[in-house]
Amino acid sequence: MADRTRIFSIKEINRYIGMKLESDELLGDVWLRGEISNFTHHSSGHMYFTLKDKDSRLKCIMFASYNQRLPFIPKEGAKVIARGNISVYERDGNYQFYCISMQPDGIGSLYLAYEQLKKKLQEEGLFDSSRKRPIPKFPKAIGVITSATGAAVRDIIITLQRRHPSVPVLLFPVLVQGTSAAPSIVKAIETMNRLAEVDVLIIGRGGGSLEELWAFNEESVARSIAASLIPVISAVGHETDFTIADFVADLRAATPTAAAELAVTSVQELKSRLAQAESRLVSSLRMTLNSRKERLIRLRRAPLFINPRKYLLQHAERLDRAEERLQVRVLRLTERNIDKYKRLSGALAKVHPGAQTALAAKQLERLADRLQASMGSGMKEKRMNLLASIRQLDALSPLKVMSRGYSLVYDEQEKRLIKSVKDVQLGDLVKVKVADGQLECQVWGMNGEAKADGG
Repeated sequence: MADRTRIFSIKEINRYIGMKLESDELLGDVWLRGEISNFTHHSSGHMYFTLKDKDSRLKCIMFASYNQRLPFIPKEGAKVIARGNISVYERDGNYQFYCISMQPDGIGSLYLAYEQLKKKLQEEGLFDSSRKRPIPKFPKAIGVITSATGAAVRDIIITLQRRHPSVPVLLFPVLVQGTSAAPSIVKAIETMNRLAEVDVLIIGRGGGSLEELWAFNEESVARSIAASLIPVISAVGHETDFTIADFVADLRAATPTAAAELAVTSVQELKSRLAQAESRLVSSLRMTLNSRKERLIRLRRAPLFINPRKYLLQHAERLDRAEERLQVRVLRLTERNIDKYKRLSGALAKVHPGAQTALAAKQLERLADRLQASMGSGMKEKRMNLLASIRQLDALSPLKVMSRGYSLVYDEQEKRLIKSVKDVQLGDLVKVKVADGQLECQVWGMNGEAKADGG
């Protein structure tokens, strides 16, 4: 609802119409038949014209990038079949036909069939360079599939014999024009592959109109060429003629004569190349030989070869001096090793187990004597300390006190010392320890001492 109320600019609506036209499947790739009028070939290279028939007309444009490949020059009043798409020129709001290819109307149906088959085989990959095989440089035999009476076979054979007469040529005559031409060519290709007597095939004919060359635009011929195990050179028509066979073949030649030139290397060219290679080889060998001769002469003049004894004596003298230096070094090394052996032997004697044991025994004996003396001194001191402690303990012993008439009173279980009359009651059993024994007594009466305050 919002789109209906929107207000568009003229440019926007023209662009919208153009998008609609360009997205239409029919108008995106359409063929038209008509007569050219108002033709203008602009300085920019673009062509502006009108296609018309008896009932209507349509403005057209063909850009320079497309019309440069046209096989003819369009003219006023020419009847043509054109291919392109319909769109809108935004500035003027006019729809027009954008032409990408064009052919005279006389061959329109054949050209349409040609374009359709070309597109189909191209999409299948039959034109891809990756599947094409190289042509042998030195073929043992060449097969030619063409008419036996045309100028093409004569040009091919003459060129092959002129360039390389030792290479045999096997001709398989075929029809190259008419309804039976395509089956004849297919049969020849299949037979040549079955016999397998040639290394390369030349297939073609001389120039002619599109109708005359049509056998080489047939799908059966194209598929036979693609299926061939023998590399194929296509040589159909003149340099400006292109057929489906040219696109499928392993190599396209502009003319039958050019095909023969591509199939074999010229003997004269080979001889020239061999002569050049021989010349370069001889020159290189001569240069190498001269260089080796000069080096040999320099070696012969070298002092080593003139007076070899002198150099041998020098080396003998160097050897004697090296021997003397070696003897001196060996003697010094021996002396150093003897001194080192003596030092190590002395050190080893000091740490010999027997010497170490004797030394340890003496140290043990001295330590035992010191220990014995130390123990005697220590025992004497400890004994004196013990006696002093005994005397002191004896002086403080309760038994000593009790021997003077004192005693100790305990409760019945001997767990508590009775120090006050408050610690017992009348009737309690107590134990009284005296100096020479123990008394078991019972409390029959208690007399406490008066307090200091008279209570």
